[in-house]
Amino acid sequence: MNITYRNLIRCTLGVMVLACFALTFTSCSEKDSEDAEYADWQNRNDKYFSNLLQQARSAANSGSKEWKVIRNWSLDSTATADNDFIVVHVDQTGTGSGCPLYTDSVLVDYQGRLIPSSNHPTGYVFDQSWYGDDFIQESARPAHLLTSGVVDGFCTALQHMHIGDTWTVYMPYTLGYRTTDKSKSGIPAYSTLIFTIHLRAYYRPGTVMPNNQAKKGIWIEE
Repeated sequence: MNITYRNLIRCTLGVMVLACFALTFTSCSEKDSEDAEYADWQNRNDKYFSNLLQQARSAANSGSKEWKVIRNWSLDSTATADNDFIVVHVDQTGTGSGCPLYTDSVLVDYQGRLIPSSNHPTGYVFDQSWYGDDFIQESARPAHLLTSGVVDGFCTALQHMHIGDTWTVYMPYTLGYRTTDKSKSGIPAYSTLIFTIHLRAYYRPGTVMPNNQAKKGIWIEE
């Protein structure tokens, strides 16, 4: 092996080592940044929701129509813990009659985000039903969901909404994804979920006829 060839190998190995070092350093930096972003996450989320719940109750008790505190749909009046409730800010009031039932389907526009953090001052957006940053109702295609197929907090809100309502719904982690880390969606465990929901329509299944044939249901849009 001549000197030139040995030098070439040394240079190549050197570049590979530097590349590996840079990759490792970048990975560590990203991990450190992520850890800082969600440090003390459960405690931060508990405090965020508890403070918001107190403010919403105070506003509602003072006669405000913009704030609602609603108990989880599956619980009775004996449930009084903070995490048994969702908090709702009414962004827009619809004119439709009736509300979706647990057994109904719905057409909604929605966006889900986390509480504010250092890199996401308005909350990290982990999911939405439309493309792009801005919501344009005329061009957005609504999501078709089962009321019973979403997390408890979302399900609870839907059963109190009317056609045309737009709500910002705050739900504690116990009514969201609980202690599960949804890493693919960027949702850490113990996350308070914030959903903006616009209800367009809901589908009520038909009743069973005497001949055991199901009557066709209808979409309720007003």
